[in-house]
Order: sequence, then structure tokens, then C-alpha cells
Amino acid sequence: MPTTQTNNRVCVIGGGPAGLATARALLLAGVEFDVFEKHSDVGGIWDPTNPGSPMYESAHFISSKTMSGYHDYPMPDDYPDYPSNREILAYIKGFCEAYDLKRHIHFGIKVDEARYEKHRGWVLETNQGTREGYRWLVAANGVTWFPKSPKFDGEESFTGKIMHSADYHKRVQVAGKRVLIVGAGNSGVDIACDAASAASQATISLRRGYHILPKHLFGMPIDVFGAQSEWMPLRIQQLTTAIMLRILLGDVRKLGLAKPDHRILESHPIINSQILHYLQHGDLKAKPDIEKIEGENVIFKDGSRAPFDVIILATGYDRRIPYIPEGAITYDGVHPKGFLQVYQPDHPELFINGFIETNGGAYKFFDQMAQMIARGICTQIKGGSEWEKLESMIQGKEPNLTGGVRYVSSDRHRGYTNAQAYNKAAKRLRKTMGWPELTLGMFDSVRAT
Repeated sequence: MPTTQTNNRVCVIGGGPAGLATARALLLAGVEFDVFEKHSDVGGIWDPTNPGSPMYESAHFISSKTMSGYHDYPMPDDYPDYPSNREILAYIKGFCEAYDLKRHIHFGIKVDEARYEKHRGWVLETNQGTREGYRWLVAANGVTWFPKSPKFDGEESFTGKIMHSADYHKRVQVAGKRVLIVGAGNSGVDIACDAASAASQATISLRRGYHILPKHLFGMPIDVFGAQSEWMPLRIQQLTTAIMLRILLGDVRKLGLAKPDHRILESHPIINSQILHYLQHGDLKAKPDIEKIEGENVIFKDGSRAPFDVIILATGYDRRIPYIPEGAITYDGVHPKGFLQVYQPDHPELFINGFIETNGGAYKFFDQMAQMIARGICTQIKGGSEWEKLESMIQGKEPNLTGGVRYVSSDRHRGYTNAQAYNKAAKRLRKTMGWPELTLGMFDSVRAT
């Protein structure tokens, strides 16, 4: 561990949900830090005025307010089970205000390059000049800024418009048009529902069969219901959930959907009740993957064809940390990785927060990661045997974070993290290092309002 850098200050890049969680944890730990945010306010993608934000008017949180939210800062009681994007943005801003985090944030600063130099610490090249003197850097810039757009045979002949879902924001963009949505992630099915209610013709193309879950089961949010069955062995959870969905929803193949090629819980959950409604009423049609494009027509792999005016690619994002030199962070496919998705074994001065693909509410993971970062930094400052113990763990074998689930083979699911497995691994780390658990009231000392 370099000892020549004496300025024990942290640079956090990103003023979105993960960056703010990190800021609060550092505040509690008494570690000095600065946050750099390229936009003029906090919120990350949830602020639709943030250039490049993929937010659309109808977007809601995919996990419920009960299972989401920051530790010790629950979402308001008057929020619905699945808050809107406007309510989430207000919640994030309220969190920032509650802990007076804005005084640590430098807005309008975009970091173009960050390099670590032994005697200078992190040197940042920004749109407002060079900044330096940081011993540690936390990358928390978010995961939905770099759209992935697949190419299709014949797409250059398409007479309509091909766009990524990152550029979709309002129903008016599809009103009265023949629209094809490619991809069945949660944004894809949301946009498909928008098209079903506004377009003259709406179709969704799915490359495989998926389990589509309703947002409520037996009158409660489905993630709340699922949390009550975590004590069950995995196979029993899968079997009982599949049986309940079959009883409640019937055979969704009659709606044009393919049979899933995986067990339930073996892919990122698609939680959307509306899509089944629109498929049942014929306002939305389901098609398989695209074979090729000829003029205005799209030919699907089942041999069928249909004309379209707009093709929206809900095909995901590359999870880049573009300002970090190549090789400093290890990637698994498109996913940055590290010990517990936080620590970089070969670079103890570098951390990441928010680059996790999981089946649980994200903000609670951001809090756990933030605590690991703050505690890890304090351990480095202290040095000695305590740091040697942590360093040995970080450089050791990565815990199995799949929870025994055989996730589907896809770019999205490489490095996919099971929520229960992650929580157990994080708890083991805290116990080994003698770090406290996250408890109610632990942030009261740094709360401003």
C-alpha cells in the first residue's frame, strides 16, 4: 500500500443514487471527500433533464417501496407500492437534503480521465481543468448511459426510424405509428405498454420465453411476497411460484409468448401486469427474434412479417467506467467486477458502487457497498494487521454470489448476483472484520433535517 500520499481524501464520481449512498457512508465515517457530478443537480438517470438520461414519462420503480429505499431513510408512507419516476427523484433529492450532502458535491464537472500516480494520488482531467490530491476514488457513475444497439441484416433498407429506448421519453413519439419494440427487459415491456395504448399497431419481439410476474400477488407487492419465502430451498421456491403463476395467469403461450427456456428466478425478473392485459386484448402482439429487415417490413424468425414505422431497441447498456485506464478494473463481459462488486484486488485505492445486477432492491445494496467502501478506507488509514486481514480477503477467492441459481446464458446475466447470497457474503465480511451491521438510527448523528 503506497504511503507517500498523505492526503486522506476521497473522490466520488457521480451524484446519483450510488454516489449519494457512498457520500453518506463517508460522512458517517469521518472521511473527507468530494463528489463530482456532471449535471447541475443530483438524481442521476432519474432526473429527465440530465443529458443522456433514458427516463420516460411512464417509468416506475420496478421494486416496491417496501423493499427499496436507502437504509434508515424509508420512502414516504403516502407513496404508492411502485413509485413513479417523479416520486423517486423527489425521494433522492430529499435524501440528499436530509444529510446535507450538496455541500460536498461539485456540479457541472465531468471527469474525462482519472489516473493514479503514486506521489500525487488520483489526478482528474475534467471539463473544468485538472484536480488532484485524492488518495481514493469511487466510481459511481451509473449503468445506463451507454446504449447497446445490435445490428440486423438489411437494417440499412428500413424506411422508418430505428432508435434505442434511451431516446424514448414520451408516448407522443409512438402515437399513431406502427411500432416494434425489441427486447423484454423492464423498460422494453414498459415501452411496449405505452405503444399498446398510443400506437396504431404495437408489437414486441422477444428472443426467448420469459416468466412475466405480476406486480402484486395475493394483495401485496410481489417482492414483499417473495421475501416471505426466502426460508424455502431454492427448488421449492421455484416450484411453488411457478404453480401459483400458472393458476393465476394460465398458459401465457396462448398470448403468443414462447415457453421459457429456464426456470423461474433464473433470469432478471420481468415484473409487469399491464403487458399481459394488452396481449390478452390484442392491443399488443408478441413475435420472436428478428431474422432480417426489408424496406418497411421486418421478417421474424418464425417466417412471419409485418410493416413498421418505428423500431425501438430496448437492448440494454454497456456498463462502462470510461474515465478509468484500461486494465485497472476487471470486466466480466460488459460488467465491471471486483471482490463483492466493490473492491479491486490489485488496486486498493479504487472502489466501485452501483455496478451490480441483482434481483433485489438496488438502493439497499448501494448502502452495503458504501459501508464496505467507507470501512475499507478507514482500515487502510489504520493499516497494520487489520488492513492485512482485509487485503488478504480481497485478494482471495471471490464468494459464490449465485445462490445456487443457474442463471440464463446472456451478457446481462454474466456476473448476476443473487440478493440472498450477496447479503450473506457481506454479513460474513462484516463479522470477520468486526464491522457493525447496518442498524436503525446509525445515521442519526449525520442527519441535518
